[in-house]
Amino acid sequence: MSTHHPPLKLGFAGTPEFAVPALGALVETQRVCAVFTQPDRPAGRGQALRASPVKAFAAVHGLAVQQPSSFKSPQVLELLRGLELDALVVVAYGLILPPAALECPRLGCINIHASLLPRWRGAAPIQRAVLAGDSKTGISIMRMEAGLDTGPVLAARDIDIGAEDTAGTLHERLSRLGAELIVQTMDALARGPVPEVPQSIEGVTYAEKITKAEAAIDWREDAALIARRVRAFNPWPIAETRLNGAQVRIWSAHPQGALRAAEPGMVLAATHAGIDVACGRGVLRILRLQLAGRKPLAPVEFLKGQRLDGARFSPP
Repeated sequence: MSTHHPPLKLGFAGTPEFAVPALGALVETQRVCAVFTQPDRPAGRGQALRASPVKAFAAVHGLAVQQPSSFKSPQVLELLRGLELDALVVVAYGLILPPAALECPRLGCINIHASLLPRWRGAAPIQRAVLAGDSKTGISIMRMEAGLDTGPVLAARDIDIGAEDTAGTLHERLSRLGAELIVQTMDALARGPVPEVPQSIEGVTYAEKITKAEAAIDWREDAALIARRVRAFNPWPIAETRLNGAQVRIWSAHPQGALRAAEPGMVLAATHAGIDVACGRGVLRILRLQLAGRKPLAPVEFLKGQRLDGARFSPP
């Protein structure tokens, strides 16, 4: 008897680069008949309308694209019902799906979430995991329900967060892992029901959206925490401080164990190895930094144009 199962008829809802590998993997393994992505947004200096990465991918692959501003309108719900989907896969879409939309596909709406639920439900799970000093994160494949990331989990896989990982490097790894795991989950769903594990009521945390204000470095903090901020806010919004009133963005830094008695923000040493700055506790060694309007530089290059003897960094 053949074990071949017909591909599932899927819709896909996603917007940023993070969602593209999953869409690509599903196009190759299932039948994706509709793509939903957010409306084009003004971007760049000219504020010209720019298509989302998901829309750009869909255009190259000849996939039908819908860009509703909301899923609450009767027309959009009518469209969704008319597609007669087996499932709608949702990845970093950015719009709320009301209960009426969640009920449209035969197997419901399945979400790829970049954390080990119930830890870091919400908008910024990757950055929050780095900021909190978590040693692990991962991907959860979850059935969507009315609550925020509260649904039962169909599959999960963890990865280690390395000492050098930034939000950017984790984003890449988790994006690829999400693509792998959604393909496996959809293959399993095509064969029949998949066990679903309700989320624990213990250990729930919320990953609030990152704001630019959080990127301002407070040198009174522990060096280890400031170093985590630098990693969590790379590639956006980039941790920042001020030097003689000018913005300085810090792209890479390591905490040093040394406890030196100096005012927080004071430059203790500036060599080709790094720029050592006193913190509330410990010392932060800056390894890559950028003056406003210039390129990010290693300390050896930065110091060619800046004297840092006796200098002090201050909060923005």
